[in-house]
Amino acid sequence: MDSAMQTNEMAMKSNGNSYPIVLVHGFMGWGRNEVLGLKYWGGLTDYEQELSSSGYRAYTATVGPVSSNWDRACELYAYLKGGTVDYGHAHSTQKGHSRYGRTYPGLYPEWGNLTTEGKVNKIHLVAHSMGGQTVRTLVQLLKEGSEEERNATPSQLSSLFAGGKSWVHSVTTIASPHDGTTLADGINIFGDFAKNLVASLASFTGAGEKLIYDFKLDQWGLNRKSGESLTDYTNRVFNSAIWNSTNDLANWDLSTDGARVLNQWVKAQSDVYYFSYSTCATVPSILTSNELPHVIYMTPLLYPFGRFIGSYTRNEQGRVMIDDSWKPNDGVVNTISQNGPKVWSSDKIVNYNGVPQIGKWNSMPSLDTIDHMDACGIGTNALTLSWYKGLAEKLSQLTISN
Repeated sequence: MDSAMQTNEMAMKSNGNSYPIVLVHGFMGWGRNEVLGLKYWGGLTDYEQELSSSGYRAYTATVGPVSSNWDRACELYAYLKGGTVDYGHAHSTQKGHSRYGRTYPGLYPEWGNLTTEGKVNKIHLVAHSMGGQTVRTLVQLLKEGSEEERNATPSQLSSLFAGGKSWVHSVTTIASPHDGTTLADGINIFGDFAKNLVASLASFTGAGEKLIYDFKLDQWGLNRKSGESLTDYTNRVFNSAIWNSTNDLANWDLSTDGARVLNQWVKAQSDVYYFSYSTCATVPSILTSNELPHVIYMTPLLYPFGRFIGSYTRNEQGRVMIDDSWKPNDGVVNTISQNGPKVWSSDKIVNYNGVPQIGKWNSMPSLDTIDHMDACGIGTNALTLSWYKGLAEKLSQLTISN
């Protein structure tokens, strides 16, 4: 460790904390060794590496890009701590997939262990898009576990489902669909949005059919075969029967009805700091009550989706009411959905005033020229490395309670 990093670490320890930051990707995200080195966090700039070299330990997690938040939370736990992914006996039996997934060495195996001073090694979770729902689910399971899983397998229970773990110091969500996105309500996000994204990544990197992209659907038996082309693999995944036979996938959790169900049991924990950043890249139409993509600030790839969200309303009995307040968006997620869980949620949301409140959602000032991909550092108006360094500094100043 160089002297600058040591000085930074010492400063953090005396004033706040030196917990590492774990970056968690959203729907259709990818790992550091996929997509020919194009980083999900930073694009052509490696935000993880740059944060770490500036004295803020940072790690990039990888989970199933189209899996449900439950499955992703189980994967995130194993990916960080090390071991084999255990989706739970009760859950996997009910949903109809394998109980166990991949085995990982552990990105941060000492996570949750006690230091020599008797303190818990905690982490800061920083999540983009669906990753926000995923990290909330992980924190819920860490703290309260799963009674259903405890009853189903008392003798071979994953430690994730036991509960009682205060292992997370803060959760930061950026452009996250806490109340879902109407994009998932109105279009086939796996057909229209996901296929477009994979094709765009293949052409942007110049990799074409050789693009390394892994859907990580091992629990459903959908692994990429040796020598299988990207198109064939993608088509096999999207043509699978699972999309119409289960709600244990991202398309349900990202819908407003699915998010509402998640919000019922996933709650803000009293010992965790929560921060939410909302993004928007649309402007009101002059002629109608709709929102239109901002021609400068929204990536053209997102125009059709931004237009759809910006014109969608719904008033159906038994479903989430979608009125004009849902129209402003970042091209993928309704802005109103991003400041924290509200629909069927008991979580408290407060406007951040410079002093963070623990156990509540601190809603940060809105990022009104940032589209959905800009938010993780990819795009013409991307959130810069200096913005992420500022966030890391803010997190390092949060006092340690235990």
